[in-house]
Amino acid sequence: MRHLTVLALRVVIVLALAGSLFVQCFMAPLLWIDLVEADAPLGVRVPFVAIFVLGLVTLQVCAVCVWRLLTMVRREEVFTPAAFRWVDVIIAAIAAAAVLVFALAVVLAPGEAVAPGIVLLICGAALVLGGIALIVLLLRLLLAQAVDRDREARRLRDELDEVI
Repeated sequence: MRHLTVLALRVVIVLALAGSLFVQCFMAPLLWIDLVEADAPLGVRVPFVAIFVLGLVTLQVCAVCVWRLLTMVRREEVFTPAAFRWVDVIIAAIAAAAVLVFALAVVLAPGEAVAPGIVLLICGAALVLGGIALIVLLLRLLLAQAVDRDREARRLRDELDEVI
């Protein structure tokens, strides 16, 4: 079961990375062209497209880190301190995504082009992303407890082996 789950998640990650690369390479330039044709001011175009591309980068970073963690699961090394690095990067990427979404709301707020309700919804999405970062932080703390327990179990096993 675990092998099948890891394989399914890897397929999803590959598809997500391929899709995000396609969007970065082909859709982002088209977004820029659409904003130029809509006569959006440069002060809106640049931050909007930058936020869009950087948001995709945060997703890609998370995907790569999850891939690395899956590799650790396959090797049964996930309960080691090395896993913390990847989880920390995931937390930072999600937090960065939350900041980017809030920045998007700030960029869209002035003027009457975007309804205030939409800006409020975008702020809510930023809040939800911040909550997800906190949940992953909590999971990191649980991982730290599991690593400590695993280390303690090994120490006790070694002591028991010495006694026997």
